[in-house]
Amino acid sequence: MEYRELGRTGWKISAVSFGAWAIGSAWGSVNDKDSIAALYKALDLGVNFFDTADVYGDGRSEKLLAQLKRERKENFYIATKAGRRLNPHIASGYNKKNLSDFIESSLKNLNTDAIDLLQLHCPPTEVYYMPDVFGILDDLVQAGKIRHYGVSVEKVEEALKAIEFPAVQSVQIIYNIFRQRPAELFFSEAVKRKVGIIARLPLSSGMLTGKMSKSTNFEKDDHRSFNRHGEAFDRGETFSGVDYELALEVVDQLRSLVPAGMTMTQFALRWILMNSAVTCTIPGAKNPKQAEENFSAAGMPPVPEPIINSIKEIYNKRLRILVHHYW
Repeated sequence: MEYRELGRTGWKISAVSFGAWAIGSAWGSVNDKDSIAALYKALDLGVNFFDTADVYGDGRSEKLLAQLKRERKENFYIATKAGRRLNPHIASGYNKKNLSDFIESSLKNLNTDAIDLLQLHCPPTEVYYMPDVFGILDDLVQAGKIRHYGVSVEKVEEALKAIEFPAVQSVQIIYNIFRQRPAELFFSEAVKRKVGIIARLPLSSGMLTGKMSKSTNFEKDDHRSFNRHGEAFDRGETFSGVDYELALEVVDQLRSLVPAGMTMTQFALRWILMNSAVTCTIPGAKNPKQAEENFSAAGMPPVPEPIINSIKEIYNKRLRILVHHYW
């Protein structure tokens, strides 16, 4: 496993870390026994950073990580998120009382006195223009409730605005073969400010595993079934905002570029790590087999430059016009 520095925290975290959305909710059936086994496998393979949120299964994901902390002796970091419990999800809801209440709930779920990294959970764009919100987070750091804070964003605009606040340590943003815009400007600006970059949805909702087809069925509680057009939350969260059938076509184009000895999954993850600005990427895993395939990607050989150029060409021809200026 490779380790990279996260912002100015002083932490060195695994370049491929664990995204715990799928073991909480919205990705179809999941078994807690399998989830714990996947978390165990991640630790076995050198993962030391786990990303979750209070709304993933209404605390289910956080509680599984608390269980992992009890059962294993390794030291690792847990990042969680707050804000999506708001209903309606509006900027004015990001106030001291609500954020404090959300954090107290997460502290209980995680069975800890302080949250390692608290991230605002894709708040409305307006929040990034509200210095008082970040002042509340500063106060929570001073109170010892959180050690560091960052943001999870939908748009490059939000990421650029967030890093103007000096105590923001990390930005979590969708970055994968289907969503390449963050690397054009945001990455260099984040590096200048020593802000960590967490690349989320690295496999584009599983599309970049190469295991899906036109006949793939998704369960009713899986966002890949109910959010393809943004019915429940931002449509960019599902298949990166790319039409399902077009995404399948692009994946077929990418297959011929996968080097021998790599799976499509490992190829997609290794491509992300080729950008040194990225601190880590956070694929999900619902069982040990998925975990092993994901986390072994960090040790794969670099993706050759001609292949990187071919990926860029495919993006520019097939995807850019559909996603680049939306997020």
